[in-house]
Amino acid sequence: MRRAEVPPRRRKGDFDMSFAAGADLGLLIRKLKSIITVSDAERSAIERLPMTRRQLPARQDIVRDGDHPTQCCLMLEGWAFRYKLLDEGKRQILSVHIPGDIPDLQSLHLPVMDHNLGALTACTVAFIPHEALRELTRTHPGITAALWRDTLVDAAIFREWMTNIGRRSTSGRITHLFCELYLKLHAMGLAENHACEMALTQGDIADAIGVSNVHVNRVLQELRGEGLLTLQGQRLVIHDWAGLTKRAEFDPAYLHLKRAPAP
Repeated sequence: MRRAEVPPRRRKGDFDMSFAAGADLGLLIRKLKSIITVSDAERSAIERLPMTRRQLPARQDIVRDGDHPTQCCLMLEGWAFRYKLLDEGKRQILSVHIPGDIPDLQSLHLPVMDHNLGALTACTVAFIPHEALRELTRTHPGITAALWRDTLVDAAIFREWMTNIGRRSTSGRITHLFCELYLKLHAMGLAENHACEMALTQGDIADAIGVSNVHVNRVLQELRGEGLLTLQGQRLVIHDWAGLTKRAEFDPAYLHLKRAPAP
């Protein structure tokens, strides 16, 4: 994948160069509000964070395995994904990220990236300097707790992905992935009535659940034939939410969301 052109490193304390519009960092606030209560003072502090806004094409790397990043990436528009590449070129997708996510938040405390982060679709992202985030967490312990909780939820999702890949059938893996993504999108106000964007190609789904592209295609046809869902282009429509969650053995508790769609 191509590499993103990241903004130059800011000098210490040089946080007044580029301030985000409230609507942009409002996505981060909405994400945090899906798991905690955000005070007015905390909202104001988040909205004052400096950022550099960039538009990236699909399939371009944002940060790579082995990099030493100096900023975190807030997703504003589009989807991103974490992945690892093996020597023979095989790819394992580790997680999928939507607007409001900070998929490289761990780089605040882990100086070297141990995986790649790429744009799954054309994306708009906000690069926020580590130093600004550290100052924010020093002065607002509630935000520190919220970001810590977000990393714990991230770890819970990783555990569920391990279980999904290791023990569920291909049908169970695909339906579980769709249930998770639908609920995450719904929590951010990006899905309703059991329909949402689905930016993953069949090849991406295969690399996320550890099977072949041909196998994914066959199972998707079976799920459509059973009346559980329709995946056409980049739109997923779930026709039978109860049936889909039963097939997936899906329990949304690991997402720790306050807001869930009606069944």
